Amino acid sequence: MTDFLSELTWRGLLYQQTEGAAAHFAAGPVAGYCGFDPTASSLHVGSLVPIMGLVHLQRAGHRPVALVGGGTGMIGDPSGKASERQLLTIGEIDANVAGIRGQLERFLDFSGEHAARLVDNAEWLRELKAVEFMRDVGKHFTVNLMMQKDSVKSRMDAGISYTEFSYMLLQAYDFAELNRRYGVTLQIGGSDQWGNITAGTELIRRTLQREAHGVTLPLVTTSGGQKFGKSEAGAVWLDAARTSPFQFYQFWVNVDDADAVKYLKMFTLLPRDEIDALETALAAAPHERAAQRRLATEVTSIVHGRDAAALAERVSRVIFDRRIDARELAADVFITLAGEIPCARFAAAAPINVLDALERAFGLSRSASRKLLQQGAVSINGEKLGADAQDIDPAGAVHERWFLLRKGARDVAVLEREG
Repeated sequence: MTDFLSELTWRGLLYQQTEGAAAHFAAGPVAGYCGFDPTASSLHVGSLVPIMGLVHLQRAGHRPVALVGGGTGMIGDPSGKASERQLLTIGEIDANVAGIRGQLERFLDFSGEHAARLVDNAEWLRELKAVEFMRDVGKHFTVNLMMQKDSVKSRMDAGISYTEFSYMLLQAYDFAELNRRYGVTLQIGGSDQWGNITAGTELIRRTLQREAHGVTLPLVTTSGGQKFGKSEAGAVWLDAARTSPFQFYQFWVNVDDADAVKYLKMFTLLPRDEIDALETALAAAPHERAAQRRLATEVTSIVHGRDAAALAERVSRVIFDRRIDARELAADVFITLAGEIPCARFAAAAPINVLDALERAFGLSRSASRKLLQQGAVSINGEKLGADAQDIDPAGAVHERWFLLRKGARDVAVLEREG
């Protein structure tokens, strides 16, 4: 058991809290929720911030509720958006909800005294009648108040539709409905959600005469000020079909030294003493990247499982450690490598011409390939090739199928014998 707000504070995850929140937690177990917008079939690494908020809530002895917006997804949250969202069809929203549900189930415990709950607000929002909603909810909010919310104010110049303008009321209604159904008295969200959250606490106070609170988490940026969660390939997704476990691992292992300890606190469950030790190791030997490697292993394990994280780590070592003996690598490492780095395939029985291999794996001309051979910059399965090397003997294939081809310090490819 931990104190929820204290845990968030030392991990750098606490941004704002409503007045009286600490006393509310101290009074006994709290049911708290966080909403997830189904704009895609997968969450991304930015979603890990509120997810970890729910994880810490449960670890502190409270009851987390993960709300998937099958209803609010029909409208779209304007928070943080410079323009109107494109509306999704019901079928697209339902498919996205299903994908997100499966991902959230990896993080929370749905059994025991503090069992988590998954809820879809389509249960009540899709049946909501407009006149009743305007009468019962809309009358509690002035237009002046709504226009002061950051999500609305930031869009006034560019324009905002009545549809997205009304989103705040729907989120407030969600909070009140969860309070009625499940006794939820807390909402967690990003700092851009503060206006929507306080609208919900106000609606609960006015209509149900009950106390409710909000806690917001920071919007994470890199040490260079860039938006967190982007890689060279684009967004980093939690879905293995969109971002493979290896690519996911690489995103974390490549974070800047200035961000590594911050992310260890935010995105792992490692205790303070272990993180402090990793911070010391990073300062003493930054080239070893111990903090980044532990960060990558821990987060990949949470999202994709320990086996996937271990495989991603082994594959990463093959790429970056020239001392690896290819003959000791398991077949699953080669199979993963073949999907992540250049892979050239050749007929099983015939010898593989070295110049052909370099051309097909790296797109090199024959003259460039000969120059590399003369420089001693090409190796097969860890053995440097001579300047006059011509063919690769098929008998040397690892697991009778694979070769590891390197040129220079960092370029690696897989050669596969087919058939």
